[in-house]
Amino acid sequence: MLLLAAAFLVAFVLLLYMVSPLISPKPLALPGAHVVVTGGSSGIGKCIAIECYKQGAFITLVARNEDKLLQAKKEIEMHSINDKQVVLCISVDVSQDYNQVENVIKQAQEKLGPVDMLVNCAGMAVSGKFEDLEVSTFERLMSINYLGSVYPSRAVITTMKERRVGRIVFVSSQAGQLGLFGFTAYSASKFAIRGLAEALQMEVKVKPYNVYITVAYPPDTDTPGFAEENRTKPLETRLISETTSVCKPEQVAKQIVKDAIQGNFNSSLGSDGYMLSALTCGMAPVTSITEGLQQVVTMGLFRTIALFYLGSFDSIVRRCMMQREKSENADKTA
Repeated sequence: MLLLAAAFLVAFVLLLYMVSPLISPKPLALPGAHVVVTGGSSGIGKCIAIECYKQGAFITLVARNEDKLLQAKKEIEMHSINDKQVVLCISVDVSQDYNQVENVIKQAQEKLGPVDMLVNCAGMAVSGKFEDLEVSTFERLMSINYLGSVYPSRAVITTMKERRVGRIVFVSSQAGQLGLFGFTAYSASKFAIRGLAEALQMEVKVKPYNVYITVAYPPDTDTPGFAEENRTKPLETRLISETTSVCKPEQVAKQIVKDAIQGNFNSSLGSDGYMLSALTCGMAPVTSITEGLQQVVTMGLFRTIALFYLGSFDSIVRRCMMQREKSENADKTA
């Protein structure tokens, strides 16, 4: 009986592997495609633009700083594969005025054609204890990280649905999968992106539209934004972050572009990223039956491992608190 059950399970898994490609999205062809990247003047955004350009895409870079945009344009153009490719630069704050964002997207489409892929990479991180952060910091991060993704997406979605093709990428963070000490403002703004993405995917993934959403959860990545963030990180946050390695932006960009092309809802990197995505999948959509089965099978094991991680994080916070108390007592007795 046990042998029969094992044989049935093996046959079921093999069937899933055979069937899953039939229900997976058709990959998006990047040669000649128009890719818009917000936050594209540096870091992960710039590397995503380079990766798409290497594959033959036309690029629109959107960011606030014109000088950085022009510098990024020169770097990207070094990776052209034909003389027809174009890199267009548009300076605008994507988090402030929807009408302005809509207008610049229209300008980009008039020059390079309809948007085939939008990558929402504009964002920033500020860390600090909840009571130490100004209320304006919460408002600013929600505006940049959340509304800065809503506005461009809203500007392209109608055309994508009409053309029955498109990809929208939201670059979140592993801090958008679990809340960590010092990230009460940042994590909340990144968690919001997932809620938006899940709801939007349910609206557009149905067969007539052929539009697919990808949410990327990169780990700590060696970018100018990460360096700026580290300047004010609380000790607890820094020690927790140091339990994992820092990734290169080129590596992160390559994975995000690959997942977006394939129409995968989730994009993660490394073993920690895979585990986090499986643990936090909840009611998130899956791209294939195989993906769903893997999440079901690994959930128990990953939850056990996660409890050890959480225990170590709590231990770090307690040690920092004790050291701080000892230091304060020493100062009083001095």
